[in-house]
Order: sequence, then structure tokens, then C-alpha cells
Amino acid sequence: MSIRHGLLALLERGPSHGYQLRAEFDAATGATWPLNVGQVYSTLDRLERDGLVAAEGEPDAEGRIAYRLTEDGRRELHTWFASPVSSRSGRDELSIKLALAVTTPGVDVTAVVQTQRSATMTSLQEYTRLKTRADGDAGELAWSLVLDALVFRAEAEIRWLDHCEARVARAAARRRQAGTPSSAPAADTPSATGGRR
Repeated sequence: MSIRHGLLALLERGPSHGYQLRAEFDAATGATWPLNVGQVYSTLDRLERDGLVAAEGEPDAEGRIAYRLTEDGRRELHTWFASPVSSRSGRDELSIKLALAVTTPGVDVTAVVQTQRSATMTSLQEYTRLKTRADGDAGELAWSLVLDALVFRAEAEIRWLDHCEARVARAAARRRQAGTPSSAPAADTPSATGGRR
């Protein structure tokens, strides 16, 4: 999630100071991605430097400065909404963890998968409980959409973990049939040079 674009989207509603923006962000996302005020203000400083927001008037009685969206900021926001989110970065911590687990001697990959599956299942159950409550409230569409995404991702992660466990089991069976020591990398895992063994 781009905090930068999230703040621009909130400022499209009207001028706000950092504490308001943090509260509105948390309300819109159900505090799924909690921000601290320092993150908000440092992002606002960069947005102001880049000409995407501008200070609005004088500080209030508590010394807080409200910011407003500039025309450049509005164009940046509209470009962001019109652009797809890239899912090709591949920097998924769980994927990297499992890739390293299958190539690190002495790691029980099945245990790693089962531990993650259990944690993901617990999260899925919690998201489902929250969703049941959120669906009953009329003004909760934003939070409900975030919960939908979390539920779908958790379900997909569980399916992927099932797939990984099956692949690991098949690779272990092939190693046993071939008489290869079980600590050797599986035949279908990438080698250190990036190719397949």
C-alpha cells in the first residue's frame, strides 16, 4: 500500500492535518495497515516538497497544520487510481522463506508449511468473524472490502501452502526412490546458479 497515495486520496475529501489523516486512514482500512503520526507527517513533508500538497492557512490552536491537495496532487492521485497495482515484484516474504527452507539442509519444510497454515487459518477465521460483523453495518463498505481482500488472500495462501506441501512430499518420495540423501535439494528446486537441477 502506498501511504503517499492513500494520503492524497484522503486529502481529495478536503484539507486535513496529520492526526485527522491517520484517523481517516485507520477508519477506511479498519486499522489493517496502522500508521503512526510520524509516518503521516514525514509523508506530508515529501508530498509538499514534490508540490502535491500545500499547507492550508495557519496552524490551529494545537500547532497542527492542515494540508490541501494541489492540482498536481490531484493529477497524481487520478493517475494512481487509473493504474494497476503491480503484483510482479515477487518480494513475498513467505515465498522467499519457503524457497530458502527447501534448499537449506536440516530444515523440516513440512513443519514450516504446517506452522504457516495454522497461523493463516487462525487469521482467516478472525477475518471471517470481523466480516460477519462488518456486513451488518450500513456504512462499513470500505472496511468490508478490505476484509474481503484479506479473506481471499488467506484462502489463496492456504491453497498455495497445500500445493507446496504436496510438492515437497513428491520431491522427498523421488529422492527416496533414487537413494538420494534427504538433505539434498529436491530435483525440481532451483540450484544456486538459478537453473534447475
